[in-house]
Amino acid sequence: MTPELALRARAEAEAARLPPLLARAEKLAGTVLLGDHGRRRAGLGDDFWQYRPLMPGDSYRSIDWRRSARGDSQFVKDREWQIAQSVLLWVDRAASMRFASEEKLPQKADRARLLGLAVAILLNRGGERVGLTGFTLPPRRGSEQLLRLAEYFSDEDAEEYAAPEARGMIPHARAVFISDFMGDFEGVEAALTKAADRGVRGVLLQVLDPAEEAFPYRGRTIFQSVGGAMAHETLKANDLRDRYLERLAERKDRLSHLARLTGWHYECHHTSSTAQSALLWLWRAIDGGAA
Repeated sequence: MTPELALRARAEAEAARLPPLLARAEKLAGTVLLGDHGRRRAGLGDDFWQYRPLMPGDSYRSIDWRRSARGDSQFVKDREWQIAQSVLLWVDRAASMRFASEEKLPQKADRARLLGLAVAILLNRGGERVGLTGFTLPPRRGSEQLLRLAEYFSDEDAEEYAAPEARGMIPHARAVFISDFMGDFEGVEAALTKAADRGVRGVLLQVLDPAEEAFPYRGRTIFQSVGGAMAHETLKANDLRDRYLERLAERKDRLSHLARLTGWHYECHHTSSTAQSALLWLWRAIDGGAA
């Protein structure tokens, strides 16, 4: 096969993956009801939101005299806040994410890209701009932007582990990082510190396979990284269990603590759980409602 035909075949194979990913993300996003706008609050805009009593500091020009004429109190008409928020996504595409302990379970990468794209769809429906951290895909609205995100998420990186991309952080934006966070912790720390310095708040969603949480291995076992760069053989895997679980608990505690220090939210999601549960948590957390 010539290089041109090989490239075309690969392009067609990649393109064939996009509609199912978009369709699955659209279906998942459809489980979250937004109403007319998913992030309603008072502020600048043209759409009516609510009436409220006149308060000190309000201008008399803001009084709605027609509503106030119905009683003895004076009311102000609040309008819905309509300034689009920029939300930046980072979805880990490294080799470590391509792990699934059982055939019936999705790879961590599959769950991460599905959640990332579903969040993007919800944000787009809510009137927000969404894009990627870094400079690859600046925040925009519209279906074309969702297609670009789907294309990007469908690609894979060759590196074993990845650290969040913290370049191009827009001041006071929101951010969503989805990863197994099994790589260098200093990279995560540097990214969140840089984000906090620019007033960026967001969420960390750690995606793990249930086997990574339980460590069910016994006897002779060969542990090999998904990318094949690292391998370790042991005759007594169960002897490693306590140390592994201790280090995993320490990693999760450090992620949670770092999130609290920087004003972010942290949650751990297992691929054996439903994607809907993780999406609902993400949606509440992005809007500041998760603890």
